[in-house]
Amino acid sequence: MNEPFELRYDPIRKDLLYLHRITTFNMGTFYHRHDAYELYLFLRGNVNLYIENSCYHMERGDLLVMNPEEMHRSFSLDESEYERITINLQKSYLHRLSTPATNLCGCFDFRPKGKGNIVHLDESQLKQLLQLTGDLERVLTSDAYGSDIRVNSYVAQLLVLTNTIFQNASFIPTDIMPELVRKTMDYIEAHLAQDISLEQLAAAFYLNSTYISRQFKKHTGLTLRSYILDRRVSLAKSYLCEGLSITEACYQSGFSDYANFIRSFTKIAGISPGKFAKKSASLS
Repeated sequence: MNEPFELRYDPIRKDLLYLHRITTFNMGTFYHRHDAYELYLFLRGNVNLYIENSCYHMERGDLLVMNPEEMHRSFSLDESEYERITINLQKSYLHRLSTPATNLCGCFDFRPKGKGNIVHLDESQLKQLLQLTGDLERVLTSDAYGSDIRVNSYVAQLLVLTNTIFQNASFIPTDIMPELVRKTMDYIEAHLAQDISLEQLAAAFYLNSTYISRQFKKHTGLTLRSYILDRRVSLAKSYLCEGLSITEACYQSGFSDYANFIRSFTKIAGISPGKFAKKSASLS
């Protein structure tokens, strides 16, 4: 029986993907990841944004940073116009723009997973950021001499500004993820290497299993089975990065069937476990 694959893997094919979008329909029904960093600037709409096991109601000027390991989704609560700017950046590209004294990856990497992702910009900071994104947007569509150099310059300035803002931020966002959903995610995380059933969750929380399942699906867009599958693949990636064999990573991350592990890993990560392990070894 094939596992469901609701959690989407969105590969970014370029060093830089810039999108300034206005939509009036729901986007991001499912959690997803990119194989790149993401800057997300919220401008208007009635939107909840989920990152890992947290949920935030967006306000104009909210700036978020996400790394490739952080799953996220945006959810429009109505059909009002939803405007945002997203910039996806390959890690290798940021390394080329960085210097020994200025690591532009800092705001993405130097924090706990799923924590410290969001700051709220004041009007001065928002004006600065919109000036830079506007300049970047214009030069990206230009074929004038030096446009590529100017793109790199604007991206570097954006990242210097973003890192500076995050380094000095004292903003504490309001997390509105329902407690049951967060507790369910925490339980799954703590028991990944073991069998996890709806019956076990029901016993742990003294609630009806159907209610737990429906609430989880409502707020994440995912079935519990899909979510567990994704977290196990994420754990397997960590083991492979540590040098464990593919077989060891398979069984220590909670998979009981090797063929299903290979299929699930490849579908969710966008790369086979073997290729992932080789790539990880070459970067270490």
